[in-house]
Amino acid sequence: MASDDNSGQITFPDRRTLLKSSGVAATGLIAGCLNSFSSGNDDGGGPIDIGATLPLSGAFSDTGQYVRDGYRQWEQEINNGGGLLDREVNLIIEDDQSEPSQGVSLLQRLINQENVDLLLGGYPGSTAAGQMQVADENDLVYISMGGHMASFEQGFEYTLGAPPLMGQWWYNGFFNWLKNQPESERPKTAAAITIDNPVGGAIRECTTTGLDDLGISLEMDERYSLPLDSAQSLVSEAKDIGAEMFFANGFFPDGVQTIQAVHNVEYRPKALLQGVGSLTPAWEDELGEQGNYVISGTSMHPDLPFDGVDDLNQAASEKYDRGSTPIYFMFGYSWAQTLEQGVNGAGSLDNTEINDWLHNNCVQTVGGEYCFDDRGLPDPIDYATQIQNGTAELVQPEDVATTDIVYPYGEQF
Repeated sequence: MASDDNSGQITFPDRRTLLKSSGVAATGLIAGCLNSFSSGNDDGGGPIDIGATLPLSGAFSDTGQYVRDGYRQWEQEINNGGGLLDREVNLIIEDDQSEPSQGVSLLQRLINQENVDLLLGGYPGSTAAGQMQVADENDLVYISMGGHMASFEQGFEYTLGAPPLMGQWWYNGFFNWLKNQPESERPKTAAAITIDNPVGGAIRECTTTGLDDLGISLEMDERYSLPLDSAQSLVSEAKDIGAEMFFANGFFPDGVQTIQAVHNVEYRPKALLQGVGSLTPAWEDELGEQGNYVISGTSMHPDLPFDGVDDLNQAASEKYDRGSTPIYFMFGYSWAQTLEQGVNGAGSLDNTEINDWLHNNCVQTVGGEYCFDDRGLPDPIDYATQIQNGTAELVQPEDVATTDIVYPYGEQF
């Protein structure tokens, strides 16, 4: 994997001036309305092939399978409602085995050999970043989490995050909350361990920016590669220097190791923040009560007050036997919703027309409303989550939070 996000080496493109439609809400959320659209494709009534790759095996398969289920749920709803542009949708999802290079080559094959009509995004960010370039080179709309900020600042015209999984925004919700706490109760020092790849680099950028803004000293700043042999020495170092705030900027397997080490050495900081691993239901399975009170960020949550969320929660429970709706299940569904609304808005499978429509209109999804700037990004998202009783609860901002942040972390054990 790459050793950093290399964001400092990117040349920023000139921004296009785009007209945003302030009042247009796409009708694609309601499957029953789909039949009102006529096809803009001259090929007639054959299936619409939509290609994607996901990590259905390998290191990221736990999360990749949730994204796949979100895609499949959308596909079923669309076809049960009469199809997209009155045509059946056929998702072709390839297993990239959690290898970014495999994700790129498989996407190229879907485009050049399978001749898919449309694309959907991959996971994780390292795979999505490579696929964004492939999609843009082929003038195909690509809606995904993206590869963090660096991937959206390379001048690509056909790539959108709806929502993105943006490391540079990841802890903003918690930092905003901490800023409003009495200064005497805030941590004074922090330690961070970060996975040595672009995802980790993006989350670390948010870490250092937020700490600097609050005047919190970063006393330890270590990188590690996967697989992580042991987290114990890193956690012990953070404990030994007395860091009052700890950042574990990584994925699921290394995140589990890190939290186990925190408890093994009885490290009790005031706040413990983790990258993306704590958002998967397997977090509780692996850690039980030890996984509680960890804070993270997100761009999506099953308690958000938006149209379609309740129905999706019901589907997750009844069809997929989930005790709670996986956040990445919602990501996949939202990306597909956005593509659907772009197709219906354009009335065509022409990707240039779809792209133009998406850049000039807002979409409504289970994640809320997204209006895209010239980079393909919506406004910054600052949701914060905390594991409470084994569940990733929505705790910030206050207008959508369903419970309060439990703080300080170290006093809960």
